[in-house]
Amino acid sequence: MNRSALRLGAGAGFAGDRIDPAVALARDAALDHLVFECLGERTVAAGHARRLADPQSGHDPLLATRLRAVLPHTLPGDTTVLTNSGAANPRAAGEVAVRTAKDLGLDCRVAVVTGDEVLDLVRDLDPVVWETGRPLSEEASEIISANAYLGHEPVVQALEEDADLVITGRLADPSLYLGPLVHAFGWEQDDWERLGAGTVVGHLLECAGQLTGGYFADPVTKPVADLARLGFPFAEVAPTGDARLAKLPGTGGRLDRRTCAEQLLYEVADPTAYVTPDVVADFSEVRFTELSGNEVAVSGGRGRTRPEQLKVTVGFRGGWLGEGQISYAGPRALDRARLAGDVVVQRLVEVHGVAESDLNVELVGAGAAFRGRRPPGDPAEVRLRVSAQVADPERAQAIGWEVESLYTNGPAGGGGARRHQQPLVTIRSCVVPRRLVTPVVEVLR
Repeated sequence: MNRSALRLGAGAGFAGDRIDPAVALARDAALDHLVFECLGERTVAAGHARRLADPQSGHDPLLATRLRAVLPHTLPGDTTVLTNSGAANPRAAGEVAVRTAKDLGLDCRVAVVTGDEVLDLVRDLDPVVWETGRPLSEEASEIISANAYLGHEPVVQALEEDADLVITGRLADPSLYLGPLVHAFGWEQDDWERLGAGTVVGHLLECAGQLTGGYFADPVTKPVADLARLGFPFAEVAPTGDARLAKLPGTGGRLDRRTCAEQLLYEVADPTAYVTPDVVADFSEVRFTELSGNEVAVSGGRGRTRPEQLKVTVGFRGGWLGEGQISYAGPRALDRARLAGDVVVQRLVEVHGVAESDLNVELVGAGAAFRGRRPPGDPAEVRLRVSAQVADPERAQAIGWEVESLYTNGPAGGGGARRHQQPLVTIRSCVVPRRLVTPVVEVLR
């Protein structure tokens, strides 16, 4: 395809992101592609835990809601939607998308990307786990999932199938944006310079509102106007990989060299070697030039040969999280909260058999975020939070129960008690050879 420029919009930066900024982009930004990046490492593992309980679940629960909001704008406007909201169950997500479009009276060609699930493969290969340095087979917890980070290639294939909507599972975040660029401009698979430049654009856009001031904002040192109406960014990308970043006029937020620089370095250990399935990108020569209000030109992205191995996120059953919270205010609030914590710990150990070493007691408002490294002083209010990762739901429930019982059995003045328990997953990482992972594209309608 021969294009002079391509417009990519960031519709989401995580699973729980806002929807109205994406609607504004779909309606008003004249996009070629709208991307919903909704998948984290824990997100996909948690999706597998849900899928084990219900085979039709495991995808992003907000998928249908997002699609109902944007498809009436994207389909008539020839804007393709791309998302990794398939999470642990892209096929079921594709079926949800088809039903949603039909309910809206719309015809939508949905491409589903699978092949990232590699549980059997990692069991056979028994790779070394990064976090422990030991073979995967030596992990004590039950393995429930393993997902390899796919690159841009299946997205290109899906677009070649004239998809209106592309749903993937574990795809690398920048690859969602790189795929449309490779498809539109015909970049070669070993054109590392352009693949690196496109990855820069994808990395800048992938967290949506972070680029336009969301995570950047500080009311004193880095003010950002109208955060409640934060506009999400879009990019107009040239065939060279250089781009113009912008947000819609009249939306809140801020887009300038400073917000771009912070996002460029977000989650980057080595700016000269940002490793993705597509390319080892080099951010060290990236330049930002402010063009006008809330418009920035980006150039200088480079890259070199992609890795021959793919990162894999492995999910394990992690027991149960139990927690309880309660607040104390006024004179001696900190002393009363400490006493309350001592009471809860003693009862959980003596009555419920929870190991004291598993319990975490936090005094929120008295230096909890600093893990005791800052003197707490004499706060006017403190919120006690007691939590633990335990083996069974009964002990998890007991933690919140004991905190709530402080209403009448603990120090004076406790209020606003809440309790919660949920199953947990833990994650680890390893790599597998790229040649053993085969993406598959299926078109539904």
